[in-house]
Amino acid sequence: MSKYSFIFSGLLFCFAGQFFFPSVSRGFEKQVDFQQEIAPILEQHCIRCHTPGNNKGDLSLATIDNLEENGYLIAGDPEGSYLLDLVTALEGMPPEMPKDAEPLNTEEVALVREWISQGAHWPDDLVLHEKSKADSTWWSYQPLDQSPPPSKKNVKSGFREWKKHPIDRFIFSKLAEENLEPNPPADRRTLIRRATYDLTGLPPTPAEVEAFVNNPDPNAYEKLIDRLLASPRYGERWGRHWLDVVRFGESNGFERNVIIDSLWPFRDYVIDSFNEDKPFDQFIREHLAGDILGKDQPDVAVGSAFLVAGAYDNVKNQDPAQAAQIRANTLDEIINATGQAFLGMTLGCARCHDHKFDPISQRDYYGLYATFSAVTHGAVPLATPEQKAERAKQLAPILKQKKLVETAESKLRAEILARAKSKLETYRQRWTRPPVDRTGTEERFDPVSAKFVRLLCEAQDITLSSNIGFAIDEFEVWSTGEKPRNVALASNGGTASGESRQIEDFPNAYGPQHANDGKVGARFLSRGNYLTIELAQPTEINRVVFSSARGETTPEHRKFVFVAEYRIEISDDGEHWVEVANSHDRMPVSQKFHMRRPELSSKHVDHRLFELEITPEERRELARLTKEVATLRREISEVPVIPSVWIGTRNAQSAEGPFHIFLGGSPQRPGEIVQPASLSVLDEVAPSYDLPSDSKEATRRTELAEWIADERNPLPLRVLANRLWHYHFGTGIVDTPNDLGYMGGRPTHPELLDFLANKLIESDWRLKPMHRFIMLSQTYRQSSDYRQQAGEIDGDARLLWRFPPRRLSAEEVRDTILQVSGKLNKKMGGPGFRLYHFMQDNVCTYVPLDEHGPETYRRAVYHQNARASVVDLMTEFDQPDCTFSSPRRAETTTPLQALTLLNHQFTLDMAHFLAERLQSETAGDLPDQIERAYQLCYSREPSAEERQACQEFVDQHGLPALCRVLLNTSELIFVR
Repeated sequence: MSKYSFIFSGLLFCFAGQFFFPSVSRGFEKQVDFQQEIAPILEQHCIRCHTPGNNKGDLSLATIDNLEENGYLIAGDPEGSYLLDLVTALEGMPPEMPKDAEPLNTEEVALVREWISQGAHWPDDLVLHEKSKADSTWWSYQPLDQSPPPSKKNVKSGFREWKKHPIDRFIFSKLAEENLEPNPPADRRTLIRRATYDLTGLPPTPAEVEAFVNNPDPNAYEKLIDRLLASPRYGERWGRHWLDVVRFGESNGFERNVIIDSLWPFRDYVIDSFNEDKPFDQFIREHLAGDILGKDQPDVAVGSAFLVAGAYDNVKNQDPAQAAQIRANTLDEIINATGQAFLGMTLGCARCHDHKFDPISQRDYYGLYATFSAVTHGAVPLATPEQKAERAKQLAPILKQKKLVETAESKLRAEILARAKSKLETYRQRWTRPPVDRTGTEERFDPVSAKFVRLLCEAQDITLSSNIGFAIDEFEVWSTGEKPRNVALASNGGTASGESRQIEDFPNAYGPQHANDGKVGARFLSRGNYLTIELAQPTEINRVVFSSARGETTPEHRKFVFVAEYRIEISDDGEHWVEVANSHDRMPVSQKFHMRRPELSSKHVDHRLFELEITPEERRELARLTKEVATLRREISEVPVIPSVWIGTRNAQSAEGPFHIFLGGSPQRPGEIVQPASLSVLDEVAPSYDLPSDSKEATRRTELAEWIADERNPLPLRVLANRLWHYHFGTGIVDTPNDLGYMGGRPTHPELLDFLANKLIESDWRLKPMHRFIMLSQTYRQSSDYRQQAGEIDGDARLLWRFPPRRLSAEEVRDTILQVSGKLNKKMGGPGFRLYHFMQDNVCTYVPLDEHGPETYRRAVYHQNARASVVDLMTEFDQPDCTFSSPRRAETTTPLQALTLLNHQFTLDMAHFLAERLQSETAGDLPDQIERAYQLCYSREPSAEERQACQEFVDQHGLPALCRVLLNTSELIFVR
């Protein structure tokens, strides 16, 4: 539509086929109020697309400046304002704007016209923003409700036990609203199995079951809970929950997916923290600023590994724009993880624009970006001052001696080089030929008959002190005569050999066969100092040509490492060699192949001079000194090292301001300056902070940690209380544990959620009292039996008229099988085990193991979980990929689960071990073995029918087969 496509006559104009007079129809008798009348129109219809960072058509309506600069608006002249053209309809045609949205109605168009006519007043400091669906009045941003639980009088007679516990009164009150009643209590066998799995992730032993079932003590259940909470198995179980939330994974993900072997101390820290019942507010502080709060306390500093426990791209892109984008993505991952774990907020949605659903602005997001700006992934040594002092004490005499020897060595080398440089001009006259060329180096020599030809590397062109690690894409050997041939080619019968770099998942990927295949691109990467070509038959030759970057546009790249010094030798038998050419008369390596390290050319000169000048006596003395240094280095390596832990490093340069909003999320489009600050939506309910851009990096993270862990901040308390409920009952009071915002679920029992959050404060943020409080309720202790009538009203039992049964998690399935078979190794802590075979080159490969040896019989929480890796059995049973936070476990039912559990060698082995256990723990009587098997697997006795069926099955198929069946039953992997 043209800017001048409307023709107006006086005040009369056409809108949707009807003629009307806007100023008359609206009767504009007063000044149009921009904030009350125009701003809401623009925010509803326009700002979604036309805002800084998302200014489609290069137009932003956030302020009046862009409208006037681009000629869309001329104050006082509605006919000349293109903005009005765009939002006004022609007869039979909709307006051009807004696209894919409800157009302005007749009155809104008229109002905009009148506003322009009156001079288009726009307050100077007013910037328009798209309003989010929720605002600061959203339920989760409000102070915690301090209301008491419902009155005991509201609980029906006949449910006396439900009157006692506050949780039960909340639940009963909601059930009553739906005309529902709770189930009766579960029996003791069910209850001990439920509670033991809930708190430890393992089944109770038969002895524990019988002791509890037959215990006349009225406080037996309370004592059971106390015993389970005191078990070290508790930390392993609930630590696993938290590791899911904080996306703990032991590889970096992305295309390289390199294994991380120094992150396991964080896993142990989490388990220990749960077992110690560390106050969760302190736990939060240590996650965000543990390296600051516990500078000399490794067991505290390790908490900050949370920041770098997620996936990150470690490909070092040479393009500055791409590198900046990767860095922005890395910090976004940390911001997202923080928001989800502690605040139940999807902060990442405010990266490119203000959050469309929750009241989180880009300014809020980039305030956190500034807070985490110095955090980079990596491992650092962690030790107490005493440990550091002890190591320094042991190293001091060795380092002193090493310095003396190295000084003597350096002095001798300097003397030799000084003598040589005084003869530089004499030596330089020997260097008459061009330097080696990565794209093609040729050597000609007198015709000679040869069966073998080899290239001997004396120094490669990046590390001149090394004669291994060079690359060759083609090595040609040319025959003499009128029609010379490349007789080195494999197609001409040539065979290449040489020790090459090996990678397990792609054998011979860098093998010598690439040096004579007639192709460039793939290359031989040496792990020795030679490449040998065996010709099909003795041949007269007079020329060789070899290269590492033939046809490449960037031959200076490090991957094309070449020979700097070499010899060409020939042989008739492969044992006796004769030199026919060398590089000694060539000029030093060319700087064009070392643009990133121009000093290499001068270093090559020094290398040449040194080798020409050194005497035999000096060479022997250098060898002696070098050997002594090697001995001292070995002694140093024998001193216990300070362990390095993956808690990340802090890049002070990255922490320097100023920091900007990135328009559209792009680092290449910096917007207004921001400062490290708390989230503005909570300013009215929690103490806020706003730090200057030059504030210390440590101060920023400490302030954030204190703000999140402040008991006046309602979000972390609600999030934590909801997570506790989720893990005890299978679904949270809010069924989206990581999102308490507009797009998340709504609380089924909001008053109960706030009651639990307040209870957390009363408990000093300790979780064990909360577990006890929840598990002593009748709500938790009731039966899981299904009732048709109740199920028709509340099929998912969200109102908790019954205890929701659940399937075991992947880790619980594996741990249970190990436990009942008697093979579970309960060793705690330390480096994890692997259920995959790990292979690494430039990228990494994880191949699931077909057989799981005894070294893998530990609890699954100690498995070294790599991102995007498949682990047989656990992957099938919905173990989540640790690339992202997993606040809820999926619970699928697939044929692959049954097939894997039935046929995997792990299950077969455990069935065999279970059969052996049954035979060793009974007198060899089959009925006793069957009874014992049921006690171990199901915490109950078999029925008469089950006994009979099992006996007949064993008679026909044997005891191991029966054990295999039991390990594949639903009852084993479900908790009721």
